[in-house]
Amino acid sequence: MRVNFVLSEVATGLRRNLTMTVAMILTTAISLGLMGTGLLIAGMISDMKEIYYDKVQVSIFLDDAVTEEQRAAIQTQLDSSDEVKGYIYETKEEAYERFQQQFSQQPELVRNTPPDALPESFRVELVNPERYPVIAEQFPNGENGVDQVRDEGDFLDRLFSLLNGARNATIAVAVVQALAALLLISNTIQLAAFNRRNETNIMRLVGASRWYTQLPFILEAALAGLIGALLAIGGLVLTKILFVDRTLESPIKAGIIPPVDWGQIALISPVIAGAGVGLAGIAAYVTLRLYVRL
Repeated sequence: MRVNFVLSEVATGLRRNLTMTVAMILTTAISLGLMGTGLLIAGMISDMKEIYYDKVQVSIFLDDAVTEEQRAAIQTQLDSSDEVKGYIYETKEEAYERFQQQFSQQPELVRNTPPDALPESFRVELVNPERYPVIAEQFPNGENGVDQVRDEGDFLDRLFSLLNGARNATIAVAVVQALAALLLISNTIQLAAFNRRNETNIMRLVGASRWYTQLPFILEAALAGLIGALLAIGGLVLTKILFVDRTLESPIKAGIIPPVDWGQIALISPVIAGAGVGLAGIAAYVTLRLYVRL
């Protein structure tokens, strides 16, 4: 009987403040959706670091006029260097073939690039990628057949700085939205408690505990938080289907960026649901304890 009463009170409270309840649910859904997006971006960054940083190389591009003696001298220097873990010599033909594979999804770019446009090079893997300046000093640009020495780590550092910034911005907006949701929950609970003050006063007079009179309001907020979390999870699922799997299909297939699989969404879904229910319930409880006398 008590359970039925509590549930009926929850349903009544949601109906009485329908517009504010809908606003609370939508605000919660947006904040939790942004939080989930931030978590997915963080996972993607981690996967990309594992993919790319393990393959960071220094490219020593050779001049078109490089001689056999200069090429052999570079190879000997690489063999004797303690900084070099391994290296691959790549001819112009091999460089163009790799270029065709990497940009197979952009046929116009491939067609407009002549086969001799890419230089031959040594692709060097370092024992410590941070020791790039040592290699750059050993093979100065424009000398002994070397046209340019390029460190792929610099580009990756800039790329991951950009991605980290996007993640941090998303989480920051999520925090602001979460604060707005908590304030809205607090106002909604105060309004609901005021509208039902006569009922709760009667319950207190007949011996109901303070916790028992507060429970329907806490459950209202928790239920709204749960619905908002489910909407956020649904938004992430739609984003994966409509944006990630379609718009980013080409770079994912090319191995440029890692895919967002269903396991990642399944992993963060309980976190989103728990955050929605927990934060809403705690906000309602604190509001009732501080601002409302039941």
